[in-house]
Amino acid sequence: MNKPVLLVVDDDAQVLAAVRRDLRARYRESYTIVSASSGEEALATIRELKARGDSLAIVISDQRMPGIQGTDVLAQSRDVYPLERLFPVVDDLLDDWQAEYLPEAKGLRLVGHQWSPRSHEIKDFLAGNLIPYRWLDVARNPDTRSLLDAAGIGAGELPALFFEDGSALRNPEPRQVAERLGRSLSATHDLYDLVIVGAGPSGLGAAVYGASEGLRTLLLDRHAPGGQAGSSARIENYLGFPAGVTGSELTRRAVTQAQRLGAEFLVPLEVTGVSIDAGYKHLTLSDGREILTRTMLAATGMEYREHPAPGVAAHTGAGVYYGTATTEAPAFSDRRVLVIGGGNSAGQAAMYLARYAKDVQIVVRRESLRDTMSQYLVDQIEKTANIRLRARTEVERVEGSGHVERVALKLDDASQVEDVDAVFVFIGTRPRSDWLPAGVLRDPKGFVLTGRDLFTDGAYARTWKEPREPLPLETSVAGVFAAGDIRAGAMNRVASAVGEGSMAVRFVHEYLALT
Repeated sequence: MNKPVLLVVDDDAQVLAAVRRDLRARYRESYTIVSASSGEEALATIRELKARGDSLAIVISDQRMPGIQGTDVLAQSRDVYPLERLFPVVDDLLDDWQAEYLPEAKGLRLVGHQWSPRSHEIKDFLAGNLIPYRWLDVARNPDTRSLLDAAGIGAGELPALFFEDGSALRNPEPRQVAERLGRSLSATHDLYDLVIVGAGPSGLGAAVYGASEGLRTLLLDRHAPGGQAGSSARIENYLGFPAGVTGSELTRRAVTQAQRLGAEFLVPLEVTGVSIDAGYKHLTLSDGREILTRTMLAATGMEYREHPAPGVAAHTGAGVYYGTATTEAPAFSDRRVLVIGGGNSAGQAAMYLARYAKDVQIVVRRESLRDTMSQYLVDQIEKTANIRLRARTEVERVEGSGHVERVALKLDDASQVEDVDAVFVFIGTRPRSDWLPAGVLRDPKGFVLTGRDLFTDGAYARTWKEPREPLPLETSVAGVFAAGDIRAGAMNRVASAVGEGSMAVRFVHEYLALT
């Protein structure tokens, strides 16, 4: 397999030689540098690369040239390579491109049934952990039969995950996939300064700041980094990204930054219990192992409750999906889908699904989206022809044989059955705080109380054991902090969650100075 190509175009021979030389000095280990002295030659080269099956990563072109100008080269190159992009910073573009690049005959191939809950689980795990793979639905790819037969894998052993060396995992669990990919699932130290449970925006923010300030920092997550924000198709209002940023891209950058600064990251690992002994926090993992730390940050955010409508549970993973659209959207090209929910996550999902599905319906009980969704999303949705809003509407039941085929909707007092192929649920969230020890006080909805909010709970006096007041973001257990959506009073936005996670590190330092 040839290396991906960087194509540089300029009619000035000296400039072309200089740019080619500089690119080769920086990128020749990973890319093939190709040059062209005119727009016509560049387009001919692009077509030749496509015919040979080579991958084109970037075109860098002079604007003013005889004949075809630079912008025309870029525009016409899209006809051959539709995913080609022009980016002002070459390093950023190549990092972005490389993160999703998978050679045609290489990498992971996941073979399974579209309506298999386990297939969805593995797809979601791979996508959430930013691991490129190719999905092959056996119903749509007859060639998978020979691949499965050669490996001796039967229909009852799907999904099967094939690796580059030809080996395969049969009906694997996420932990098995992580181990096979060489992901570390063991802590490297006996004692940490800070263990962060939950790798959403607040956890990632804390990991970056904790590691950068010299704390021995460990970040754990039971599924994947990014949290609910990580599956967002596009976040338009995050500082520093004027064109918006996908949740996966923001997550990739944050994980890379945290690890570069020295934070450890273990996934998938779930914390099932916490005990305190002489100020030290003992975290028990789902496999029975323990991790010891001086401080802990709870950043596990929110999780979706099971939708109560009949038929939802039976079709979960087989047409009903919670809190994710990016993983499954391509499978519903030219199909009909339903999005339940009126928040930003639902709006972002609807916009992403609209790129593929021929009809996207947003179902909300309210009169409109304006009270629950950011205005920029409302405006985008109103301008998207294949998105319809179903206001004052609820899902009564989900029907289908083996997968979602229909939904019954209730508008006011009238019921209506509609044909749909998938339902994406973005309502019914609750804080994931049940793993915390009983001494951590929560409000009636399960949100963790911190700082001066603890004074409102009658149990504070008997649970707080220190001669000082709790620090901001500190829970009723000294040295245990909370940030992000799990915390009572938190603002449910990505930027505020990152800010809380970063701010928590300051109070971790204060706590450590007191002990």
